[in-house]
Amino acid sequence: MTVRIGTRASKLALTQTQQTADQLAAVGGFPVELVHIRTDGDVLTGSLSQMGGTGVFVAALRDALLRNECDVAIHSLKDLPTGAAVGLSLAATPRRVDVRDVLCARDGLKLADLPNGARVGTGSPRRAAQLRAARPDLEIIDIRGNVDTRLGRVPGLPGNTITDVVPGKSCDLDAVVLAAAGLERISRLDTVSEFLETDVMLPAAGQGSLAIECRTADAPARPGSAEGSRDVLAQALSALDDPDTRLAVTAERALLARLEAGCAAPVGAYAFRKGSMLYLEAVVCAVDGTASVRDKRATDGLTEVGATLLGIELAEVLLAAGAADIADLQAS
Repeated sequence: MTVRIGTRASKLALTQTQQTADQLAAVGGFPVELVHIRTDGDVLTGSLSQMGGTGVFVAALRDALLRNECDVAIHSLKDLPTGAAVGLSLAATPRRVDVRDVLCARDGLKLADLPNGARVGTGSPRRAAQLRAARPDLEIIDIRGNVDTRLGRVPGLPGNTITDVVPGKSCDLDAVVLAAAGLERISRLDTVSEFLETDVMLPAAGQGSLAIECRTADAPARPGSAEGSRDVLAQALSALDDPDTRLAVTAERALLARLEAGCAAPVGAYAFRKGSMLYLEAVVCAVDGTASVRDKRATDGLTEVGATLLGIELAEVLLAAGAADIADLQAS
């Protein structure tokens, strides 16, 4: 049996898919084959929010699963819509890596050192809002493109090969903000001038995590469920699932779902387990950075139900504090 693994064809997607495929093959003892799937997010131009948010990277992969063109699909979990996909299951959440956002700035500058009016690129309303809150004087530029393209907008970064200033294309920004996880996976952490701690910038729900989806009939059998499989693929998927990561992302995604937050909503969320407790902190920001609602909660209910309830509880706290009044939570 050869397991077909669906992936986008970007450098980052291929890298993280190949790493996961190698782990699946090692655990399951079966050969694997990568199937490249072209998504709307790879074809359409314009800002991510105008295209319908991060879900544009997921739909084509899900369709390929349902058409039996692949057996599993690998996503960046932060791209995965919170709503259930009929016929598909989140089969595994491998161990999470660094959740932080990072600043990649010219001359090794840190956020506090950027000059007044510095131009900083990001395609994320969440990052833009928190950048404006921390540094209202910055000019935030909406950018798109793969990781290498974004890094190419900043002059002098290690690994950049273009030195010509071309507005909108290369060497025209003072800095960009990206996810540490993606840079780590493609070995470009040498471009980072500062890791932005979560007290400055809370990450997106699921950031730093991968999601392995498959057809529900092929997924590992879940406790108390009659659905699922116990074949070799299901066993391998179960072995890759990290329980603490699943608890954390379950809480974060439950918060998003209760907020009814779209893919482009300026919402940050980070959960982690420490000892016998699961902690969750979240923020909802005005896009212009002038207002925010931030709070945290914890639970000793270390089950998926407990994590879900934690996310709902914190979402209710944020809504009661006026989160829906300061941000367009349905933005997509």
